[in-house]
Amino acid sequence: MIAGSGLWLSPQPLVLASGSLTRRDMLRAAGIPVETAKPSVDERAVETPLRAAGESPARIALALAVAKASAVSALQPDRLVLGADQTLACAGEAFHKPADRSAAARQIAALADRDHELHSAFALVRGGEVLAEGYQTARLTMRPLTQDFIESYLDTVGDAAFSSVGGYQIEGLGAQLFERIEGDHFTILGLPLLPVLAALRDLSILAR
Repeated sequence: MIAGSGLWLSPQPLVLASGSLTRRDMLRAAGIPVETAKPSVDERAVETPLRAAGESPARIALALAVAKASAVSALQPDRLVLGADQTLACAGEAFHKPADRSAAARQIAALADRDHELHSAFALVRGGEVLAEGYQTARLTMRPLTQDFIESYLDTVGDAAFSSVGGYQIEGLGAQLFERIEGDHFTILGLPLLPVLAALRDLSILAR
């Protein structure tokens, strides 16, 4: 057992196939010892044929989570690897992380005064085998926003607007963009944490 993590029953930390500090910190706060390994995955190459085939945004998030976990598992086959991904859809349109300020401004303006959905998925993989997977969905309603407010918001958050799909981080100043949220907070942050913990218990890696 790893010191300082009394509920964790594995002699090795979980490997998180993600560069997301939010996901890493979420797991650590829940008592999960974590090492990170950023996967080498062409996300658009995974996503594009699935969208062309009419696959749902939630299932695309799940496919991306599996792809990321599998990529890291191929390099560390003896370790338990957690992959995660999140997709955003608004009226059938898919959104990705904005590349720059103008893209962030366009995304926020497109989402203003509308509902959108965040689909967060996970996959647990060891030795190339998917041991558990799942996803959850949250529905968010952005309030009406003026262009002046959007520009002021982007001035304040700076480059952080480029690190999340939709141009916002709801755990910070992004909360000011919204008027209603329906769904799990962890799911909105990019990881369906409670299903992940349940899966780890089912695998006898977390204490029951």
